[in-house]
Amino acid sequence: MKLNEEVRGFWEQEPCGTSPHIVGEAQKLTGGWFEKVEEHRYTVEPFIHSVAQFTRHHGKKVLEVGVGAGTDHLQWARAGAQCHGVDLTDAGIETTRARLAHYGFTSDLRRVDAETLPFPDGTFDVVWSWGVIHHSERPEAIVEEIRRVLRPGGKFLGMMYGRRSILAAKIWMKQALLKGRPVRSLKDVLWHHLESVGTKAYTPGELRRMFGAYRAVQVQPLLTSYDVGEGVLAPVLRLSPDSLGFFHAIRAEK
Repeated sequence: MKLNEEVRGFWEQEPCGTSPHIVGEAQKLTGGWFEKVEEHRYTVEPFIHSVAQFTRHHGKKVLEVGVGAGTDHLQWARAGAQCHGVDLTDAGIETTRARLAHYGFTSDLRRVDAETLPFPDGTFDVVWSWGVIHHSERPEAIVEEIRRVLRPGGKFLGMMYGRRSILAAKIWMKQALLKGRPVRSLKDVLWHHLESVGTKAYTPGELRRMFGAYRAVQVQPLLTSYDVGEGVLAPVLRLSPDSLGFFHAIRAEK
């Protein structure tokens, strides 16, 4: 089985951010369910708004790579963007379509593997992808496809995981050090124990090289609630620099 099919199987079970501990007793695909998903997302990842700056792209043609539960896609629609979205899973497409319909919006949504995007060159003003590309078998192929479908001067905005982060170190300690396997690499641990199989994480330098064909590339590490956690060390970890953050926000131009 190809890696992307394994990844698809994982996320078909549950679009990101819709687990029972988030939605509680709310009935799936109802207004209450959507609101719980949205509240949780922007509570734990508040910097999404500062990176996307949804309202600044009114009237722009926007593609989201990896729509997931449709939370960000709804914000693009609310901002008046011309919305297009792709996802590896039927679950993501169906959830996003239902979410937009609930609030009176529509989007061109397609279930595709983003390593090959079904759009002509130079189609979009903005491509958005938050926490998705690193799950692919070939992230570099997605990055190149995004560049292809952006118009000259168009922007990529998004996020990919950071390897030299507090959360990555915590996962390594749990899955390698505490299991008596200290020689196990961080890359291998994240591949097998972070969300879907094959998940990758990068240094800022690696991300800049991946986006090397773009111009004006910015990589901004962000300390997250996932790094800080809720244990006794949380007050101390909260003082950590953003350079140790698990999220790396990326801004780049074609």
